[in-house]
Amino acid sequence: MQSEATSERITAVAARPLSELLECPPEAGDLLNQSSKCIGVDAGEVVFRQSGACKGLYVVVSGSFQRRADRLSSRVVLGNARAGDLVELAAALGDGNHTYTLTAITSGTLLLLPVEALRRAFEGYPPLRMRLLEELAREVSRAYFACMLERVTPRRRNRMATA
Repeated sequence: MQSEATSERITAVAARPLSELLECPPEAGDLLNQSSKCIGVDAGEVVFRQSGACKGLYVVVSGSFQRRADRLSSRVVLGNARAGDLVELAAALGDGNHTYTLTAITSGTLLLLPVEALRRAFEGYPPLRMRLLEELAREVSRAYFACMLERVTPRRRNRMATA
């Protein structure tokens, strides 16, 4: 019964397909298409830094990227971003400042949907903003759920270390 409830929670917070999240009327779609920019990055290159001004919503097209944040005098790795992932929903939808640093692990490509174009698309089609806010909520729930699993999952002891 408990594993069934856990499975239902995982399904509820699963990431939605990008095409579903960005589905909008042709006018808003054309605005986003015309303003989007492809950004190529080399391995080790910093795409943006924590607390810097957000240029827009990023979509990982190819490559692997690391999310890292400085919190309470320590550096925390928040996880990796891969092809198809939306990057920095919180900054693009919130106050406009990055909440973490994004660094390329491998060379890759990002698609940038500029923040001004997003705002105009939101004005023309408000459900787009709501869909992205819902995805941000799912992203936060996934992170919380992952942290909770780490806490309750027993770790195997290394018998060699105790011998």
